[in-house]
Amino acid sequence: MSTISYDEFDKVDIRVGTIVEAEEFPRARKPLYRLRIDFGPEVGERQSAAGLPARYVLEELVGRQVVAVLNLGVRNIAGFESQCLTLGLPDEEGETILLAPTCAVPNGGKLF
Repeated sequence: MSTISYDEFDKVDIRVGTIVEAEEFPRARKPLYRLRIDFGPEVGERQSAAGLPARYVLEELVGRQVVAVLNLGVRNIAGFESQCLTLGLPDEEGETILLAPTCAVPNGGKLF
């Protein structure tokens, strides 16, 4: 594994936000949801495509805080503009488990 400097890591904009909308994404080749996430007044809302259907139902996602990378650029996924990368870790079956703070924090807080 290669290492990076702290300055390189500091360039990655990782922030917390709250999911304000979650919907099915039937056009995607693999099971994905379309999310709209509020990152607070400084950043505003961003949308993200996330591989969550195996572990999360839509109704439990709205209002949940998540961690995302905001400065990777836009990615077009089946005609949907994914503007951030919602972060997760694989469970024992390889399905995505969302990264989230253990206590509520203000939207837009940057990881340090």
